Amino acid sequence: MAGMDINEIMEYLPHRYPFLLIDRVTEIVPGESITAIKNVSINEEFFKGHFPGHPVMPGVLIIEALAQAAAVLSFKTENVKPDGHRVTYFVGIDKARFRSPVFPGDQLLLQAKLLRHTYRVWKFAVEATVNGQVAAEAELMCTEKMLEA
Repeated sequence: MAGMDINEIMEYLPHRYPFLLIDRVTEIVPGESITAIKNVSINEEFFKGHFPGHPVMPGVLIIEALAQAAAVLSFKTENVKPDGHRVTYFVGIDKARFRSPVFPGDQLLLQAKLLRHTYRVWKFAVEATVNGQVAAEAELMCTEKMLEA
């Protein structure tokens, strides 16, 4: 399936600057996988303190970018858009490994593959790479919760 630009991504994610961590979806196959891009810029707020003189993207934000890609995949798989009545939460992060640092100017290629979906629980294998080199990988589990009106 074709990709998504930032405007369509924002239809599927509630995140906004400075916490929207996906710039483009290059490929998505509902029920299977997604490939997205995060362009890492020196203008990111977190680089002010992580680390002065040696800016490195925090690993937890790489995992968050991967989770956002996985969330888009889950919504596209269900063929629904967030409506303000449900929220997605992490319920598990397993096998997380950080293989190489990510620096300003890098382009993160974010990939998520759906491993399992039962009721409102989703499990994904995720991987972030820069120029073909693995920066981070993990298995993520998320669940949807309905918000009270």
